[in-house]
Amino acid sequence: MQRPRQGAGTPSMTATVPRELVHRAAVAETLLTGWSRTGPDRFQVSAQWPRAHELHVSSDRTSYDPLLVVETVRQSGTLIAHTEYDVPLGHHFVLNEFQVETFRRHLAVEALPAELTVEVAFTDVRYRGTRPSAARYTADVLRAGERVARADVAFTCLNDAVYRRLRGEPSRSSAVPLWPGLPATGVERVSAADVVLAPTDASDRWQLRVDTAHPVFFDHPLDHVPGMLLLEAARQAAWWWTDGKRAPVAYHARFHRYAELDSPLWIGLTSEDGTELQVVAEQGESTIFECRVGTAGR
Repeated sequence: MQRPRQGAGTPSMTATVPRELVHRAAVAETLLTGWSRTGPDRFQVSAQWPRAHELHVSSDRTSYDPLLVVETVRQSGTLIAHTEYDVPLGHHFVLNEFQVETFRRHLAVEALPAELTVEVAFTDVRYRGTRPSAARYTADVLRAGERVARADVAFTCLNDAVYRRLRGEPSRSSAVPLWPGLPATGVERVSAADVVLAPTDASDRWQLRVDTAHPVFFDHPLDHVPGMLLLEAARQAAWWWTDGKRAPVAYHARFHRYAELDSPLWIGLTSEDGTELQVVAEQGESTIFECRVGTAGR
């Protein structure tokens, strides 16, 4: 597939960008509608958010979830890496760090789908030969000129041969039982199928529920637990811990290792002041993921 390009000043498309460019199988999960280069290592990406979504719109359809911002920023970096830095399709992107702060007053669902502009600046691109092997970028997400969020992201990209050497032959299907989850209302979910935390004997520790048939978290087959599922676990842990009195509005996540599908993964939470929470995911003897979650009163 030849990667399309857009020049500076090119208006947004009236349809989504090719789904392959944002690593999505479903067109419905593709949020971006266009892009252009605005300067050296600077780009403008357009996006549209639906008024209803299984995960990323509140059950009363009044507000967008901050994790929709995360997915939009992730897709923006992936799109630019492929189209403007010539990272080949088929390369694997590995999240290293994702920091985002959102502003809830601009996350309201209105009478039309939200139209967003994402101002992306690649600040540190590292090459192996002629191909980028890692990058960091910032993203300002704007809606009608108002800042919805600011993000800072670092990722590594691997060709398939390197990825296979790194991963070996891991399982692609979960062998871990899908234990009953927490009550859906306690984690701001409508459906029990969207609950990703199963209770344990400890009030601050849960087992991650990994449903490889979930249409959003596993939009396409994966050989590991995706980063968005780990972030959703942090989100749900924050809602549960604060008894629904505080909403997650900011995340600072560090991804240390791949989370395997065939081994239990444990989510733990600590809090010093009740407003900022620390979530850690562990598997075996390894720390997989750490995330500081900022919250705000409802």
